Amino acid sequence: MATASAVAFVVISCKGKLGRAEEINLDDVALSSVEKMFAVETDGGKISMRIEADLMEGYETDSTTYDLFPKGLEIYSYLDDGRLQTIIFSNKAKHITSKYGNRPEVWQAFGNVKIRNVIKHEMMETDTLYWDQGKKEIWTDCYVKMTSPSGLMQGYGMRSDDRAENAILHNPFDGYTLTEKDTVNVIVDSVNFIGPFIGK
Repeated sequence: MATASAVAFVVISCKGKLGRAEEINLDDVALSSVEKMFAVETDGGKISMRIEADLMEGYETDSTTYDLFPKGLEIYSYLDDGRLQTIIFSNKAKHITSKYGNRPEVWQAFGNVKIRNVIKHEMMETDTLYWDQGKKEIWTDCYVKMTSPSGLMQGYGMRSDDRAENAILHNPFDGYTLTEKDTVNVIVDSVNFIGPFIGK
């Protein structure tokens, strides 16, 4: 009698565990995980991009594969002469690739997104940013703050090339620009005026 009770208990317990296992969505389970990820992209033997992340997790659905960077992402972009031009930083990121090749490869960055142009000393800050690698464009519909040695611009919505060199702010507000003083002195002869002369 004691043996039958034990067997019944085991069967009931296994049934409960199987029921919970059936509820797992495999799309939410990471197929791969890489700590301290470091990748380099080259063009003609020269480094064009460097990507670093503390953690990268790989996932797969019926139509796409995607990588999540839950602990942040840093992207470094280089010019053809090897100089570092742009640094992109975000708290989290996602890289989506279509299995069928009919959709563009898209990056999404979330939380404290910063794009720094090292050469021009410019900074762009927003909360969410999208990057289409095929079109080489970045854009957002969120609040954007852009600072440079010449001033400040802010607004909602932005589109630019992927190196953040030609950003267009869609709905700007409360910006300012610093104008450098003209270094050309003009001398005017009020007696025999025939036009301005450039001073020495």
